Amino acid sequence: MPKTESNPIDLGTKAADFLLPDATGKLHQLADFSDKPALLVAFISNRCPFVLLIREHFAAFAREYAGKGLQIIAINSNDEDGNPEESVARIGEEVGYSFPYLKDASQGVAKAYGAACTPDFFLFDGERRLAYHGQFDDARPGNGKDVTGADLRAAVDAVLAGAKPSASQAPSIGCNIKWTPGNEPSWFSKAA
Repeated sequence: MPKTESNPIDLGTKAADFLLPDATGKLHQLADFSDKPALLVAFISNRCPFVLLIREHFAAFAREYAGKGLQIIAINSNDEDGNPEESVARIGEEVGYSFPYLKDASQGVAKAYGAACTPDFFLFDGERRLAYHGQFDDARPGNGKDVTGADLRAAVDAVLAGAKPSASQAPSIGCNIKWTPGNEPSWFSKAA
C-alpha cells in the first residue's frame, strides 16, 4: 500500500482561515473555533486504511478531550468526483464523530495548510500557532501496534497545560490526498 508522509511545516505557523460546509451545508470558519486553548485540524478520509485503522479511537479521543479545552474539526479534501465515497454526508454520524466534519471541495484549504496525507494532524495553541504536526501514534495497517493516540495525546496535554509539545515530532503517514486532476499542488509527487 503506497504511503505518503506529512509535509514538514514550521512550528509557530499561523492557522489558515477557511470557510467550509459540513454535511448539512452549514458553513464553518476558523473564527468559529476561537474560544478554546487548543484547536486540532485533522485532514482525514472515509476510505484510507490509515484513517480506518484509527477512526474509532480518534472519535473516542475527541469525546475525551472535548471537556478539557480542545476543539476539533476534520476536513475531507479528497476529490469527491473521482472518489464518491469521500462524501462527508452521514459518515460522521456512522463513525461517532462529535466534531464538525467539513468538505474542502476546492482543495484550497488543504493547500493552505500544506496537508499531504490522511490522516494529517495540525494542533494549534490558543494563539492559533502550530504547536504540533505529527502522527496520532505509531500504529499502521499491518504493523501489529495498538492504536493509542499517544503522540497526539502528549502534544494536546502539553498545549492544554500551557507548555510546548516536544519539538521531536514524527510525521503522520497515510494515503496521499486525492487531488482533482490538474489541481495538484507543486509539491505533490504522483509516485507517492
